[in-house]
Amino acid sequence: MEKEKLEFFKQLLLKKKEEILKEVLETKKGLTEKGEPLPDVIDQATRESNLAFELRLRDREQKLLKKIEKALKKIEDGSYGICEACGEPISEKRLIARPEATLCIECKRAQERMEKIRGE
Repeated sequence: MEKEKLEFFKQLLLKKKEEILKEVLETKKGLTEKGEPLPDVIDQATRESNLAFELRLRDREQKLLKKIEKALKKIEDGSYGICEACGEPISEKRLIARPEATLCIECKRAQERMEKIRGE
């Protein structure tokens, strides 16, 4: 891949990483701030449900951060944009949509079909 394109994807990944880290800090801030006690049990349950949902989102983002770090390392070692399954280039269109992608669209579809068959 051309140097200019690699720099473009690197900046895309860094921006995505920065956005996720900002959201993580806001979540931590929200967790450390004491919420006022709610007199209604239903309101309290709603707050706890929202918090659980927020924490699940942050868990998914932690996994995404690892993928972003892996993609940044691939840029550095020159293997970025190459499908890990078939060794073919990943389309730029796919990389723009998912810059942390490690599989070309065909291999990703095959992986998803296998996961569906196995019930994952």
